[in-house]
Amino acid sequence: MIKIWGKIMKNNKIVKDAVVTSNLDASYQDNLKACINELCNKFDIQKPYWLPTNLEEYNKRNKTIFNYHNFMEEIDFDRFVIEELDIEK
Repeated sequence: MIKIWGKIMKNNKIVKDAVVTSNLDASYQDNLKACINELCNKFDIQKPYWLPTNLEEYNKRNKTIFNYHNFMEEIDFDRFVIEELDIEK
């Protein structure tokens, strides 16, 4: 099971946030994709592209930040942040 906290940030303030979980009988990557898809649907935003820097940051800190470089369309926020939460806490 994976638990992800997603935040939409604008002017260094959280304008939307949600916590989602995925417990698919699948790989970690599939569960992570399911969480990101659910967050994007909740926030009504397009799905971001993972750049090499996002992958590196997520692998190191279980957190990454998507900005305008990660989206094809124009966005009306500064950042979309995802962070894996520790399920044990």
